[in-house]
Amino acid sequence: MVYVVSKDDKPLMPCENAVARLLLKQGKAKVKRKTPFTIKLLHHTTEYTQDCTLGMDTGSGHIGTAVINSKNEVLYISDIEIRNDITNKMTQRAKHRRNRRNRKTRYRKARWLNRKNSIKKDRFSPTMKSKFDSHIREIEFVKNILPIQQIVLETSTFDPHLMKNPDLYNPVYRHWGYQQGGNYGFENTKAKVLNRDGYTCQYCKGKKRDSKLEVHHIVYRSNGGSDEEDNLVTLCHACHKGVHNGTVKLKLSGKRKGQLKHATQMNSIRIQLLKRYTDAVETFGYITKANRILLGIDKDHYLDACIIAGGGYKFTIKQDILYKKKCVSDGDFQQTKGVRSQQRIPTGKIYGFRKFDKVKYLGKEYFIKGRMSSGYTILMDIEGNKVDFSSMPKGWKTPKLSNCKRISARKAWIIDERMIA
Repeated sequence: MVYVVSKDDKPLMPCENAVARLLLKQGKAKVKRKTPFTIKLLHHTTEYTQDCTLGMDTGSGHIGTAVINSKNEVLYISDIEIRNDITNKMTQRAKHRRNRRNRKTRYRKARWLNRKNSIKKDRFSPTMKSKFDSHIREIEFVKNILPIQQIVLETSTFDPHLMKNPDLYNPVYRHWGYQQGGNYGFENTKAKVLNRDGYTCQYCKGKKRDSKLEVHHIVYRSNGGSDEEDNLVTLCHACHKGVHNGTVKLKLSGKRKGQLKHATQMNSIRIQLLKRYTDAVETFGYITKANRILLGIDKDHYLDACIIAGGGYKFTIKQDILYKKKCVSDGDFQQTKGVRSQQRIPTGKIYGFRKFDKVKYLGKEYFIKGRMSSGYTILMDIEGNKVDFSSMPKGWKTPKLSNCKRISARKAWIIDERMIA
């Protein structure tokens, strides 16, 4: 199947491969995009289209997308992996920047609130902005290659307080549970733990006569321990010091920190998408799950998107290619490396190639993971795994940039095609 756009760049219905080959051979069309393969007509034609529905399984880690026509035929499917590395990269950047400033501008006083983003209202974090843009970019991309009349979004609304305290499902507790949480009546969690343990060391039971009491994390915070009372215990100063020195061993089981950040992110993603696409239809995960069970379909992001777009009816996958996409950074911004930034890193092209360029090597398609000024390169698949060429003939064991043919330049995502059964 080949996607078609008109001379005025309006999306039309896709055509068969043989028809596209004939149009290209006769000079009536030209190639607009290789992945997914799209042609542009060079002459005016009728712009008749069918009703196509775009279904999206939104998420904070993966997005599933599918387009279904009026005959319940799947014309497009994709699975997108969203970036979740921005926070760590910004933390690392701040550490290097602070180190550099301490070394080179010791006289400079610390400043803050001197950036436009610092005082900007309704500002989202870079992580959330990236997640919004990933959803919007995919929707707009599909609208450029297929005539979309309706958008159906599977969204999720999470209640973090209810997830932490399932007792709020009970209507007896629900009406007051949101106002009177776990620390109700206490100044903080530490005061509640001290009161729970009777202001007594839970190891020596007061035998060491140390009047200074402290609250200890059973599972250390450095190991992902929670700050909730289930992971806290009262110890005297002597016992607490002994635990950290290794002379005292507690026979207690703690609790690791729960991950609620993805639930919070999904709440924001839902609001922003519905603000952007006001005419979109909203559906929910439990509806998709019920339809998936009735149709007897396996769980997968792109299959869920097919169910969402088809409204729960049986569908036929006419497009047997799954477009696997992975969001990457727009560029390499690190200029140097080393403790004192003594070694410069080439950020431009090397032999005409950039990182994440899609290339063909030995008849197969890969992505550039790293480049060397000597002309060699490291290739990877879309999952980021380094490709091993040790079994290749002599001269081809280490890829050379001169032997690679660039297929597509670096963009905000890398795309790969996968055949589905």
